Amino acid sequence: MDDLLPWLRLQFTPGLGRAGLFRLIECFGSVDRALEAARWPKLHGLRAGLTGGIPPADAPIVRKALRDLEQCDGWLCTFWDPDYPPMLRSIPDPPALIYGRGRWPAGKTLAIVGARAPSQTGRYFTESLAEELAREGLIIISGLARGIDAAAHRGALAGNGQTLAVLGCGVDRIYPSENAPLFEMIAEQGALISEYPPGSEPLPGHFPGRNRIISGLSCGTLVVEASRDSGSLITAEFALEQGREVMAVPGSVDRKTSYGPNMLIKQGAHPVTEAADVLCILNVTPPGRPVLTPESSAQPCTLSAEERQILHHLCTTPRCSDELAGESGLTPRELSVTLLHLELQGYVERQPGGRYVRGRRAL
Repeated sequence: MDDLLPWLRLQFTPGLGRAGLFRLIECFGSVDRALEAARWPKLHGLRAGLTGGIPPADAPIVRKALRDLEQCDGWLCTFWDPDYPPMLRSIPDPPALIYGRGRWPAGKTLAIVGARAPSQTGRYFTESLAEELAREGLIIISGLARGIDAAAHRGALAGNGQTLAVLGCGVDRIYPSENAPLFEMIAEQGALISEYPPGSEPLPGHFPGRNRIISGLSCGTLVVEASRDSGSLITAEFALEQGREVMAVPGSVDRKTSYGPNMLIKQGAHPVTEAADVLCILNVTPPGRPVLTPESSAQPCTLSAEERQILHHLCTTPRCSDELAGESGLTPRELSVTLLHLELQGYVERQPGGRYVRGRRAL
């Protein structure tokens, strides 16, 4: 752990930000030479006199951060380490230092983000989708926030897959507190990372920066339910700037949290209604399987024409039987029998009030 002391000393140097740290290492070639220098040259991102504020190795703030990291079995990865994530290294403003817990997963990645107060349908869809994609080998990345983020992590874990949470606080802090069990599970089955040192509180200003890391680590970003002012849209903007794929789950126009996904789709984002969409967009072929496309994997050929027609008109937004009858052309009796058959097979789920959504087997 003592080899982390030089980096922590620079991390806690007042006035030395991320840009300054990059300029410093670029100038001196190593963290040790930078600390040994009596004076730092005037470089872009560096102010004069900063060397006078470098805390000593035994400074309480440095020792406490080191102790907190050690107690939570954490680690530090720097931009100059060979195992720094290549995808993150390529973004315009990569973090200089990454603190972490757990084992950094390797493989193709997907970010899933969305509303903190989603609908029950949105939460269920996210968990099911993340579980299926995790089983296909995708690493699910999110921000451990309430709602869609937590659902994405839970789904990945349920699928015996790997998941990575990017925090807006220190890796020794659990936020929000109700996600404590999920936090510990992710530390065991994936990783928790942050560019903020141990002890850092979840301040509002930390989360936009956190979002650029979520998108930067991912091959694509999927937005599930997001209101007009949602931070998830910031993540999608970062993904676009970073040249990543942007996807969104369409929603009912009368729901506030449908604004973000629907807007993204109008602007050119890929619409996603099932796992096959994501696999196709990211060009993922599960081992031993043919390439999946939305057309080839939409429904098993064992379903009747009427059943496939009903499923075509169903999504994760509840639909009443009158709407389905009008769109499918089936009589009320034919529709009732078909819906019951689909429900028994798990393709349709009945909601309160005689409304229907796609079941787990059809997602």
